[in-house]
Amino acid sequence: MSVVSQTPAAPAALAQEHFQARLGFETDCADVWYASRHEEHDFVLLDVRTPVLFAAGHVPGAINMPVRTIGEARLAEFPADTLFVVYCAGPHCNGANKAALKLARLGRPVKEMIGGLTGWLDEGFGLERG
Repeated sequence: MSVVSQTPAAPAALAQEHFQARLGFETDCADVWYASRHEEHDFVLLDVRTPVLFAAGHVPGAINMPVRTIGEARLAEFPADTLFVVYCAGPHCNGANKAALKLARLGRPVKEMIGGLTGWLDEGFGLERG
């Protein structure tokens, strides 16, 4: 028996519930890229890193909103039902998680772009500078 199968897999119904729920919390770089180019632009992409890092390179179309700046005043320009997709540097960074938590506490719909900037680059997508 392998270390993989030592712990039995969850029943299919429970696995379906789990993975469906995860999709409510996260999206991936390829889906953001595709949606940004081929579908209705129905979300706001937030880069939650510092302005210096944002200027050095960010996902095209992203708005810079560092975690510390997220609040009611900053969000006032967006309708209450705006879906925010947040990202930070990558899997080694929890800035996107902190931003998502702040947005959720403010009653805003939010998803994390898993992989962050590292994932974006790993997919072969380019950056915008400035």
